[in-house]
Amino acid sequence: MFKEKLLLATTNQGKAKEIKSYLQELLLEIFSLQEFSRDENFPEEGKTFAENARGKSLFYSKRWEGLTLAEDSGLEIEHLKGAPGVFSARFSAPRATDEKNNQKVLELMKNVPFEQRKARFVSFMALSQKGEIIQEIEEKVEGLITFEKRGSYGFGYDPLFYYPPLRKTFAELLPEEKNEVSHRGRALKKLKKFLLEYLSPAAS
Repeated sequence: MFKEKLLLATTNQGKAKEIKSYLQELLLEIFSLQEFSRDENFPEEGKTFAENARGKSLFYSKRWEGLTLAEDSGLEIEHLKGAPGVFSARFSAPRATDEKNNQKVLELMKNVPFEQRKARFVSFMALSQKGEIIQEIEEKVEGLITFEKRGSYGFGYDPLFYYPPLRKTFAELLPEEKNEVSHRGRALKKLKKFLLEYLSPAAS
């Protein structure tokens, strides 16, 4: 059976794994940038998640025959006036690691009481084809920043992001549990619904 091709415009393997897992039932051949030979990379210089996702999606969709999905996401901490925000992946240094980013957040939040440690994860997705955006989705999830890392699942700031309804950090949740409640999981749920209709023979 014919499968549409989908390029995930990310080099973040944790993110690519989450998205591939969520969309695996669809009639899609999914690739990430690691499998896509390119002469240049999109420079992420947007001031918002939306700017970065749109720009990235359009940039690669002009160099690829299939669908292109770009997602920009990150952590916004109220006490830090929205930081790390769009700099989430490189908060501690240009070539940051999850460990260094988490340590920087913990250091900046060291003496902040629990009730003032409000934060949210934001996910913005842009799906395009041949240089045109065909769908955009934004989702958020509210939580709190812990005083220490907890859990061994997930990636990024998951060990610091406490989700009150489940009384666990995202890193303490199994991948399928996290996908049910996370910002990216919520966005993927909407994306999957859109793609089911978009890829159906009746829509062609």
